[in-house]
Amino acid sequence: MSKHSTPTSPWSDRLRAKTPVELAGLPTAATPGVTDKDAAEELFAGTARSLAKQQEKLFADSLFGGRRSVLLVLQGMDTAGKGGVVKRVVGPMDPQGLAHHAFKKPTDEELAHPFLWRVEKRLPAPGFIGVFDRSHYEDVLVPRVHGLVTPEELESRYEQINEFEKKLVDSGTTVLKAFLHLGRDEQKNRLLRRLERSDKHWKFSTADVDDRALWPSFQDAYEVAIDRTSTEHAPWHIVPADHKWYSALAVQQLLAEALGALDLGWPAPDYDIDEQRARLLGT
Repeated sequence: MSKHSTPTSPWSDRLRAKTPVELAGLPTAATPGVTDKDAAEELFAGTARSLAKQQEKLFADSLFGGRRSVLLVLQGMDTAGKGGVVKRVVGPMDPQGLAHHAFKKPTDEELAHPFLWRVEKRLPAPGFIGVFDRSHYEDVLVPRVHGLVTPEELESRYEQINEFEKKLVDSGTTVLKAFLHLGRDEQKNRLLRRLERSDKHWKFSTADVDDRALWPSFQDAYEVAIDRTSTEHAPWHIVPADHKWYSALAVQQLLAEALGALDLGWPAPDYDIDEQRARLLGT
């Protein structure tokens, strides 16, 4: 154990959402599990190596008939750091076993189908780690805040999501959901930094400022969504996100635990090793 670290329970237990959720009472600058940034970087570096090996085992298993996969769902307010978490956590992994998608405002074609239609097309294949930077939860968050659907339709969507995720888990996909819990003041600072740097102007959107006026409504929408859809088969985890180094570490540790729970091993070869060795030596 690092000299900086503290004895802790599994990250999944520590960060798992406790319902009913009250986001205002959960600190956004906390760093449970590590004492400081040095501890986080030390742990992150060590886990990155083992995580890449676990991903390789997952992919190799699929080539020999394995059906397991992992879906990482990231949600959070604008500037919560979802993209940065993706870069840091899955960046060291082999891209041939990764699938990433960021869900935007539904297109006209997507709106013509049930809301989960566009999501089903982006699910990870066996052996893959899929990452959703925003996800099917946009279809209950935005409609609730802006009153786009009836309360009855919202309740139906929560139920459909639970059924959808249960089917995924039953078919061999581990569903890992993380809400990056960002503070309002920290969001303002991040938006201001984007305006101060020419290389960050492209990341700024005037809609981000519009949504700040709706902050309480979005927090309420997240609380309800987490309460309705944090299940035994696909629980939510609430990750303090004011410190980017911490949120990246926390998601990494959650993913490492999820892969570790699969108890992955190297697939047995479907050929005779000695026979193939003899053939090579004879060439």
